[in-house]
Amino acid sequence: MLRGHFFDYRKKGMDHMLGKGWRDLFDIIITQARKPSFYHQPASRPFRCMDTRLHRPTWQKVSALCKGQVYMEGNIDQFMNFTGWFGPNVLYLGDHVYSDLRDPVLHHGWRTGAIIPELEAEIRTSNSADFQHSVMWLSSLQDLIIQLKSLPISPRQRELKEEWKQERRDLRWKLKALFNPRFGSVFRTYNNSTYFTRRLVRFADLYMSSVENLLRYPSNYTFYPRRIALPHEAVLDFRTTAPVSDQQMFPP
Repeated sequence: MLRGHFFDYRKKGMDHMLGKGWRDLFDIIITQARKPSFYHQPASRPFRCMDTRLHRPTWQKVSALCKGQVYMEGNIDQFMNFTGWFGPNVLYLGDHVYSDLRDPVLHHGWRTGAIIPELEAEIRTSNSADFQHSVMWLSSLQDLIIQLKSLPISPRQRELKEEWKQERRDLRWKLKALFNPRFGSVFRTYNNSTYFTRRLVRFADLYMSSVENLLRYPSNYTFYPRRIALPHEAVLDFRTTAPVSDQQMFPP
């Protein structure tokens, strides 16, 4: 566990969620890590032991990271030297793209996973009949408009095309409002991914709604990213009727 909070704050939350013995679940516990500087200021601050009874640091030199002990501060170089955890052999989970995930990816080559609770509501909406029907009709409507453009059209057909274009605009707004009436989806804006999604895909190898989703997979499971069509590539039909589960893992 690598956290930026004070130990007292973290202890109260973990005691409530997991009971008094929560420290036994972790090999290493680090608090007040001051992320993200923990990752990109090597040797700036050494690790210090935390006296959990007096709630203050001790002054003894830390030469190893031991299970059951609580540490504070520290830096990434010492951490990797003490643990032997380097590069892609590490899967680091965090809930903030910049504070948690960016520097481990860019500077140390760690594998990373993002925890995004908002994903549950996003997937529920995407699996709804209203959303899926609207997406399919929007796609069909756009095809009709494109086909009509290549044909000589009468005044009535021109009027019909304008009606379809207005219906398309209405559908796009409807799909956006299904996620949030003010700003739409966290992950998509009309046809494109949001800035948040682009940063997420850049710095996370996996993303999920909850760390509990990992319980659905064996420890030796390998995730493979889905191939997507680029704008200049032919679109192949990979559609499926099986709904997405909010307990799945998503390799970008």
